[in-house]
Amino acid sequence: MRMWIASTVLGGIILKPIIFSGMQATGVPSLGNYIGAVKNWVALQQDYSCLFCVVDMHSITIRHNPTEFREKCRELLTLYIALGLDPQEHIVYFQSHVPAHAELAWILNCFTYMGELGRMTQFKDKSQKHEDNINAGLFTYPVLQAADILLFDTKLVPIGHDQKQHLELCRDIATRFNKIYGDIFTIPQDYIPPVGAKIMSLQEPTKKMSKSETANPNNVIYLLDPPNVISKKFKRAVTDSFNRIENNPEEQPGVTNLLTIYACATNQTVEQAATELANIGGYGNFKTKVGDAVVAMLEPLQKRYYELKADTAYIDEIISNNANRANQLAQTTLTKVKNAIGFIPK
Repeated sequence: MRMWIASTVLGGIILKPIIFSGMQATGVPSLGNYIGAVKNWVALQQDYSCLFCVVDMHSITIRHNPTEFREKCRELLTLYIALGLDPQEHIVYFQSHVPAHAELAWILNCFTYMGELGRMTQFKDKSQKHEDNINAGLFTYPVLQAADILLFDTKLVPIGHDQKQHLELCRDIATRFNKIYGDIFTIPQDYIPPVGAKIMSLQEPTKKMSKSETANPNNVIYLLDPPNVISKKFKRAVTDSFNRIENNPEEQPGVTNLLTIYACATNQTVEQAATELANIGGYGNFKTKVGDAVVAMLEPLQKRYYELKADTAYIDEIISNNANRANQLAQTTLTKVKNAIGFIPK
């Protein structure tokens, strides 16, 4: 039996397959987060019933200030809505407000092998960055991620290239469980957007743009950066000595990255963007053009964010209502799982 979100839950009249996605509340999302993830979430709302989660439970694998953390979580949920996610038609909520995430994660831990978790490249990378805090949560992070996805019978998961390994593990866990207990979980598929799936650093264009960048803020465009800051960061972006604007990731990673950003900001293909900008007159003009396009894309989104931030009553209502709706849905799968493994019903 598969679960579909019906009209009484999400407000539509057509049953649609489910999408789940989420983001950590570890800082203001970057341009890469928006182009590679949230912009695609907005488009997918038309054809799917969607759950968009602030994955605050995932966020505590690193040490944090509780007061700042609460502010970041609320900021991210507000940004979700400002960027175009619909909390009425779909569900926008905090992971920690749905206890079933943690309950299912524990159960799935018992169907996940140590060797599988030890092979996760993200665990290896984060262990090197946080050598003083290699905790069990960091190791079992992909199991909680699997629980997030499987809890809602998710059909499609929008991901970046760096998350493919985690989704494959999720699929392996679900398949293993189903072989033992029957057709309990939907096996999710990935969705990787054709353009802008991986936006690179402005100063180090062979590395992914990361919102957690601390060494050099010029590497990252944050979604709440003021227009003048965005323009300055693009003017400082690394290019090369070829002085030609082409889609050539091997020889021209910096130029290709800027072309990709421009294409996404102006709703073109990278090839179309390269044709438009081929004779713009040097890298200086090129970088200014890209910066202007990003400012134009983000200004209305930033305006909407600050309007929503000021409307605390509305955001509080969204938080409460969406948590209730997510909890109702989560209990459907969790009850099936508990029954399957032999827990006694309440």
